[in-house]
Order: sequence, then structure tokens, then C-alpha cells
Amino acid sequence: MLKVKLPDGSVREYSRPVRPIDVAEEIGPRLAKATLAAEVDGQVVDSVTPLPESGEATLKLLTRKDPEALRIMRHSCAHVMARAVMRLFDNVQLAFGPTIENGFYYDFDMPHKLSEEDFPKIEAEMAKIVRDDEEFERIEVPRDEAVKICRDLAQTLKVEHIASGLADERTLSFYRQGEFLDLCRGRHIPSAGAIGAFKLLSVAGAYWKGDASRQQLQRLYGTAWFTKEELDKYLAMIEEAKRRDHRVLGKQLELFTVSPLVGQGLVLWLPRGAIIRGQLEAFVRDELIKRGYEPVYTPNIGRVELYQISGHYPYYADSQFKPIEMEEGERYLLKPMNCPHHVMIYRSKPRSYRDLPVRLAEFGTVYRYEKSGELGGMTRVRGFTQDDAHIFCTEEQVGDEFRQCIAMAQLVLRTLGLDDYRVRLGFRDPASDKYVGKAESWAKAEAAIERVARDMNLPGCTPELGEAAFYGPKIDFVVTDCIGREWQLGTVQLDYNLPSEDRFALEYIGPDNKPHRPVMIHRAPLGSMERFIGVLIEHFAGAFPLWLAPEQARVLTVTEKAEEYGRGVEQNLRAEGLRVSGDYRAEKLGAKIRDAQLKLIPYMFVVGERDAAAGTVSVRDRLEGDLGAMPVAAAIDKLKAEVAAKTIRQVVKTTAGLGERGESNEY
Repeated sequence: MLKVKLPDGSVREYSRPVRPIDVAEEIGPRLAKATLAAEVDGQVVDSVTPLPESGEATLKLLTRKDPEALRIMRHSCAHVMARAVMRLFDNVQLAFGPTIENGFYYDFDMPHKLSEEDFPKIEAEMAKIVRDDEEFERIEVPRDEAVKICRDLAQTLKVEHIASGLADERTLSFYRQGEFLDLCRGRHIPSAGAIGAFKLLSVAGAYWKGDASRQQLQRLYGTAWFTKEELDKYLAMIEEAKRRDHRVLGKQLELFTVSPLVGQGLVLWLPRGAIIRGQLEAFVRDELIKRGYEPVYTPNIGRVELYQISGHYPYYADSQFKPIEMEEGERYLLKPMNCPHHVMIYRSKPRSYRDLPVRLAEFGTVYRYEKSGELGGMTRVRGFTQDDAHIFCTEEQVGDEFRQCIAMAQLVLRTLGLDDYRVRLGFRDPASDKYVGKAESWAKAEAAIERVARDMNLPGCTPELGEAAFYGPKIDFVVTDCIGREWQLGTVQLDYNLPSEDRFALEYIGPDNKPHRPVMIHRAPLGSMERFIGVLIEHFAGAFPLWLAPEQARVLTVTEKAEEYGRGVEQNLRAEGLRVSGDYRAEKLGAKIRDAQLKLIPYMFVVGERDAAAGTVSVRDRLEGDLGAMPVAAAIDKLKAEVAAKTIRQVVKTTAGLGERGESNEY
């Protein structure tokens, strides 16, 4: 006898074999038609997967209202796309076809070079497959039979993957749809007719299993949604994202550049970009001083042994630059993290409980070896500067210190108008071997941050296994920008492991005159300056609020006769600490205004002979247009007040809440 418990608390009993779809049909035909998959005891399965024959099981039927159903539908759409490609072109080798954020892709090895010109006919063939509405049938076979099937299909990449990537699997699964058969974990929707609106987006190169020494494949990207309205909304967001691309705007507005001669992923900050970064750093630094942090500086390299003790080497060896070998036998690493250096500053002298908490802060530059194909503008780089800080405190101080770190991150986001966010609790996955430290320390740390998050009523707060740092659990701030995209920015992490006797054996002398272990908190409200400012460029579409704008005002002369007066106004603005320039060219005023608008300068001070006689300026707001004439002092006061208030006026939300990050369903 099987007891099936449904989300509404009701229980259904069965003495016969039953599947999720059978339960749905028993409840009603409309639900059965809407059911795309199911969740059984927390595990997502196909709607036709048999339930246990006895005992108890919790069952949730997944419909298009559930995010997981959208991911499953997209994965099925990837199979439909691969089937269409194989129908249209010869000698197609299949690699992997996972879901990703807002869509899916499939990698192919094939003679024909795909291009956007092929998209219409591929989409037409996909539409035909969807109309035929054939079922996705799951087939499970022993390992040897799976190899034979792939060989018979002449799918050599799949044969290799079974031999290497799936060496421990005794049984493998395929999904069949019509003539199309593919090695796949699943899960899939019942039939292709449940696929909604779809669109092919782009084609790019990719290496087999990400190995640059192997053959290059063609990666075909697509997106799918349950309704055409959702698809249109997403496509509009893509177009808006192109308009806001920080790589394009960064070049147009002269904010940063990347030089092949300097190296990929190494950002060169141009003067205008450096102003934005400097203003953000000054804002954060002032807040840190108010909160009792002490500034420190650390070198950009350190001995390998330092990172071996911390665990960063070899845990992150694949994402680090190779060690630098010295003649005397010492080995150094480009600094992958600031925390081991701050630990050594803490250890530089004896500490008492009266000294704690010790709060050390640094805008520290670190280096990671990201693969060239993963680099992108400022948001994925090889060298970046973190607004990093580490707090060493007693266990009793953890709650208050963690709250203050979260409050600091909230202040930063609120000041920049990034107030649409959720928090993600990153916990250890007990099944993974990538974490260091004792289970009891992890349990204590996870309970502490979850308690703080709930006490502060933070949005989100759902623990996600596998998202922790290797040394401790964390809270990440996942920010939604004005066009609905999510970015992981600030982070606060709780660490019982680096101070432990197995790592750096940190100590302080307690009131009992005995040594005790401090607890360590890692926090970075911005994350990295490069990534954060890259996100800000796109969020503001390059039109920064006045307090951050590289050029806050520009003086424009109506005629050459007003140049002397205009230069005096410019000097007055500069003397009041405002960032200003002057346009004194013998051009028409309309052309000067247009140039200033294109540079996204917040304010223009237009001056003519009458302004010179009256001691005024005609103020033009980039957003609101002509504000009329006002005395120079009043105009300056207006700008200074807006700077002091750090006013955000530019952002208008266009869309939001599109999609979630998916995972690979392929073997």
C-alpha cells in the first residue's frame, strides 16, 4: 500500500502501480493535461516515472506555474532543436545540450558551419516537431548496451563520454522522440506539444568538454517560454541589454579599455572610469571608518605555503595562475584571495579579548586564471579589486558583527538605487569533498547566519546546498537590475575554519587568561570594483547619478563673446569641488548641447552675453531639459545638494523577473 501526500495535506492511497500522471488524472483531466513533470520526495521526475510501490511519498505535480517546469520544457526544446538540426544537415555529432539562464544550448560537431541564415529553417523544422506532439520516452539500459546504441548511431562523442565521464554508471538513460534518440539524464515534458514559444538566438564556438586542446564544436543557443508574450518580453529585454552593454558604453564614454598587449581580462581604467571608481571607493571607505574598520595594504603575491595553509591552494589551483618559481627554490602565487594576508596581519601581535573585534579593510587586488572563452568586459576578468574586509571576533560577537556587515551591504545597494534584491544562503553540500573543516563547525556557522538572516527579515533566505565558500557558509546579495537581470554582488561569509588549529591556529587571550579561537567574517559589499561598476554601467545605461558622474556639468557658450564669462563660471564650479568642463568652440549651441547629451553629462550651464551682464547661467538638465536662468551661486548650490544627497534620478525599470538559472540535464 502506497500513501501519497499532496501539497494541500490530502493523502491518497494506492494498492496498484501508480505514476504522477495517474494521480493527476484521478484528480481531474485539466490537471492531467497541465502536468509537465513531478516532484517526489523532493526529487524532480518525469510525469510517467513510477512511484514507490509501498510506504509514503510526498508528491507535487509541476505545471507551467512552477520554475522547474520551465527548465524542463527548455531542456526538451533543446532536444527538439537538436532533432531539427539532424534532419536538416548531414553527419551531425551530438555533444551536450543543457539548460542555462533563460534558455538552452546544444553543442554540435558537424561539417556545415551554422549561421543566423540557418535559423529560420531550423525554427520551422522545430515548429513542425512541436506540432506533431510526439512523446518523450525514457529508456534505461545497462552500460554496455548504452555504448552499443551510441556506436550504432555513430555518435562517437557520446561513446567517449560514457567511457570517461560516466565510468562509474552501471545503468544509463536515453530519451526517444520519433527517430531521435539521445543519451540524457532527463527530465522531460510528456510530449513536444507542451513547448511554448521559442527562438534561436546565436551561434558560437565551444571546445569539447571545455578542453582547448580538443576539437572545436558549434554551440547553438536558444530560448523558450510558455507564451509568446513572455518570449516577446524577453527578446525586448535582450535588445535593451544590447543598448546597455557595458563593453560598448565603456568604449563610447571612455571609461575603460582592455589591451591585448597588456593581457586578456586585465582592465585599464581610463580617467573618466577612474573617477567613478574613486568616488565609490571614497564612499565605502568613509562608511568603513565610521564602523570602526582599520585600513591595511597587502602585497599582490605571496608564498605558495601561505595558500596551502589557507586551503586556497590546491582547492582553487585550476583557477589560479601557475606558481612563480624563484632561483632559491621558493614559489610564489599571484594573490588569489586577500584573507590569508589579513590573517597574518592579525597574527602579527598578541591579541586580547579586549581588542576584539579587529576589523581590517583593504581595496585589495587579486588574480584568477579565467579561461579566455569565459572572459567578458569588466564582469569576468583575471585581475580585480575587492572592497574586502575581515573581522576577527569572539563567538559571542558573531551575531552583532554579521548584522552590521549585512546592514553595510544594504546601505551600499540602497544608496545606488539597487534596492531590488534577494539574499541567497550558501550552505555546504555534505556530499561534496570540496569543503574543509569539521561538520560541527559548519552546523554552528550555518545556524548562526540563518538566524541573523531571518531576524533581519531579509528577502529570500532559502538555503542552497553547494553554494558555500570552501571554508564557510555565506550570504550573497543577488541584485535585480532595472531590466530584470540578476547579478550576484555583495557577500558576507562566516568562517570557523581558517582560524582553527588545522589552518592558522589564531588566538586571543580571554578574560580567563587562557587562549581562545576567534571567529572570522569575510565581507565585501561591492564584491569587486570591476564587476560592480560593469553592472552599474548597464543598470544606469551609462547615465550615472550626479555624485558618480565623471563629468558633472559642462559650460556651453552661445557665442564667442561669452567665452571669458564662461571660463569664469567653469572656475567657480571647479572651486566648489564639482567636475566640470567647458565647450567654447565656434559651433552652434544645438550641436554643443547634442554632444553633451551624447556624453550623458547630467547638467549643462549655457551662458550668453545677457547671462554675463546679469551674473546668471541658463541651466539645462539632461533629463528634464531647460530649467531657466538662475544665479551662478544658486546653480552651484543645486548641484552640491544633489551630490550630498547622492540622489538617484535616472533609472526607469522596463521589465523584470525574467527566468532563473538552470542546470545541465545531460550526462
